[in-house]
Amino acid sequence: MIYGNTPVICVVWLMTINSKAMNHFSLHNLVALSARLRSENLAIEEYLDHLEAMFAEREPEVLAFVPEEGRFARLRREAAILRRHFPEPLSRPLLFGIPVGIKDIFHVDGFVTQAGSQVPAEVLKGKEAVSVTRLKEAGALILGKTVTTEFAYFGPGPTRNPHNLDHTPGGSSSGSAAAVAAGLAPLTLGTQTIGSINRPAAFCGIVGFKPSYGRVPTIGIIPLSASLDHVGLFTNTVAGAELVASVLIAEWHLVIDKHRPVLGIPDGPYLEHTSSEGLVHFWATVDKLERAGYNIKIVPAMPDFEAIAARHALIVDGEIAQHHAQWYGEYASLYQEKTKEHIERGRTITVGQLADALQSRFRLRAELTRIMDAYGLDLWLSPSAPGPAPRGLESTGNPIMNLPWTHAGLPTLTIPAGYYEGLPLGLQLCGRWYTDEALLDWSEEIEQIVTPW
Repeated sequence: MIYGNTPVICVVWLMTINSKAMNHFSLHNLVALSARLRSENLAIEEYLDHLEAMFAEREPEVLAFVPEEGRFARLRREAAILRRHFPEPLSRPLLFGIPVGIKDIFHVDGFVTQAGSQVPAEVLKGKEAVSVTRLKEAGALILGKTVTTEFAYFGPGPTRNPHNLDHTPGGSSSGSAAAVAAGLAPLTLGTQTIGSINRPAAFCGIVGFKPSYGRVPTIGIIPLSASLDHVGLFTNTVAGAELVASVLIAEWHLVIDKHRPVLGIPDGPYLEHTSSEGLVHFWATVDKLERAGYNIKIVPAMPDFEAIAARHALIVDGEIAQHHAQWYGEYASLYQEKTKEHIERGRTITVGQLADALQSRFRLRAELTRIMDAYGLDLWLSPSAPGPAPRGLESTGNPIMNLPWTHAGLPTLTIPAGYYEGLPLGLQLCGRWYTDEALLDWSEEIEQIVTPW
């Protein structure tokens, strides 16, 4: 296990954390939980007892985690080591004792990586992910591996939506989202290549944060599409996401500018992919923000959206075929049919076609930035998914509402924004390139307005 020096930012963070979160403590509120574990106001062992009870109650029906024999005995041993390493509360790092679920495409020392597949684990093994090491250095405990769709694409796993077990939790970070929503983990890691953080966060009624492309290294993760893969996280509040981002992102800067952001809604074919119930709810959420005093502008954007989506799909299929060339050549019979279909399609894509599609990422980022500059926008506002989580586990839902922001590599955040017939709906906020800090800072107030609890 790796435990580094207490980050300097820990001291600064204690002066800037959301006071409301601290005054309304919950075992599922990451900021408050972090403070209590570091101060020994709550013993790690006591919190692990709580999680073990939650696992016994919810995990057999939700199926968010890859099974592990003796999970909590291991965690108690590791907690004892952690306490001996940091006996003094003031020396404890930011995530001291926080149990973290890790999507099973991340390599973690001491854990098998199966990536939701039947491919032999010894073939898939690799060095520990940089993001996982950073969490360990900040004092986090590895709660276990969370279920993913096969190789983080469309082949679903067994995980169910904690709000209604007959519905999907989304994917590909299925287990990571469901674990937080079910109270099985205060924090989990996931990845997004199309919509695998923002969509499941919306379906499960939690916060999902996808940083700008490249701000969290993907080293140590089985790639789906190296040109589009983003490392992100799930937790229950924006303040919690901000806390963890300060650990995962090497150069994290506290925000000084506190002006209220101008919000933009992209008018055009993009929004036409939202379902009728999703669109009604989205405009009701926009109305809440306008009544709270936000300046919201509806602006024309992405008239070629269908072409953007097609180029994105081409990149993913082309690169998964490249990444899996050797494994697929030897173990094609072990792949799910959905994954096979995309790999076979990717094998027909030419080098020239892929190169042209890759350039589309930069063109879209530049165009969205130009529009933001022209209209004075700080953030984009949109639905996190076409509607609530679909019934059934055969599909993880449509990631189309997340696709353009992922394609452009811009930072995105999902916050819970209400319900439709008992199923959560999310609001998606997108910031400018490499302005992750501002996105999260601005979103704390927006969260207080639109989140219904």
